[in-house]
Amino acid sequence: MSDVSDLADRVQSGELRLYELEDHADEATAAAARRELLRRETESDPDAVGGFSFDAGDVHGSNIENLVGGVQVPLGVAGPVAVNGEAADGEYYLPLATTEGALVASVNRGCSAIRAGGGATARVLKNGMTRAPVFRVADVAEAKTVAEWVRENEDALAEAAESTTSHGELQSVTPYVVGDSVFLRFSYDTKDAMGMNMATIATGEAADVVEAETPAELVALSGNLCSDKKPAAINAVEGRGRTVSADVRIPREVVKERFNTTPEAIEEANTRKNLVGSAKAGALGFNAHAANVVAAMFLATGQDAAQVVEGSNTITTVEAREDELYASVNLASLEVGTVGGGTKLPTQAEGLDVLGVRGGGDPAGSNADALAELIATGVLAGELSLVSALASRNLSSAHEELGR
Repeated sequence: MSDVSDLADRVQSGELRLYELEDHADEATAAAARRELLRRETESDPDAVGGFSFDAGDVHGSNIENLVGGVQVPLGVAGPVAVNGEAADGEYYLPLATTEGALVASVNRGCSAIRAGGGATARVLKNGMTRAPVFRVADVAEAKTVAEWVRENEDALAEAAESTTSHGELQSVTPYVVGDSVFLRFSYDTKDAMGMNMATIATGEAADVVEAETPAELVALSGNLCSDKKPAAINAVEGRGRTVSADVRIPREVVKERFNTTPEAIEEANTRKNLVGSAKAGALGFNAHAANVVAAMFLATGQDAAQVVEGSNTITTVEAREDELYASVNLASLEVGTVGGGTKLPTQAEGLDVLGVRGGGDPAGSNADALAELIATGVLAGELSLVSALASRNLSSAHEELGR
């Protein structure tokens, strides 16, 4: 404790800065010293955050700076749910980390209906992590010259980009011109990694080639046309990360038994709420609460939580057929990985183990594909449950019972 108090004293006196503590003590002691500093300088008693299962030395510098501790989020499980995917095939329990009461119960109800209907079908339709630098040119004539050069020399850009990684592959480079600005949207297959850092480093190398061979001058390695962690129509249309769909056909009698309503009522609620209502609102996502499930599974499996923004680019469709209900979800831009980043943390790694997708897949990319298919299935379950609750007018009573 004397080391902890001494380090806190030295920070308070100005002798040391917060980020310098690891230069004078091991990572766990440095974190304890920061908690002591918070105890002294704020109206807090951060004992609970000091109880964490990861190794302070493992996360320092790779996952976090100025480590204080860890924050716990309740973890639940829904399922089992049957999935017929190209990468995920079988019955799965879905780990969901959330503080919202009724969410896990809702997804669990949807999983039960999907299972009773014979399971969901899921497919990854497209894969490409993007990074889009912006370059300065003199005028639109010069901009066209740069764009044409890029289209004709994609192989040279691929060679430069792929020299930085043993896993990533450049799939395409698409130029966009706005006056004297040229944006180049690079798209990569990053295999089982989410790949944002990989794409950034690779694009930096390719940007050097563009500068050397054309009049263009790099202004920013990210020009927001990527588009990362922001609502963007380009991601809803062109996709980013995995574009994945899941659907299910549920017999009419199962709909009545599990949801206490009819396929026609669910279809109408989905059309008026998710389609018409979202269109009137100018939304990019046409769904009931896809981000709820994306966020919960992201937290449980170590994904970048801020990319829930892109994960909400989901369209939910429902059709009442003669003997059944057909429902689908399409997630245009789901950014996931099973290696790197937060997937290495102990509790998040356990979440990936529950799904059987921890680490690199064989073939490369198959584990991240499976994770995308499973998240899409979870979203489908959540959409079915919520829309049917609205159709049967059960939503408020469910939240009164479970979510207060």
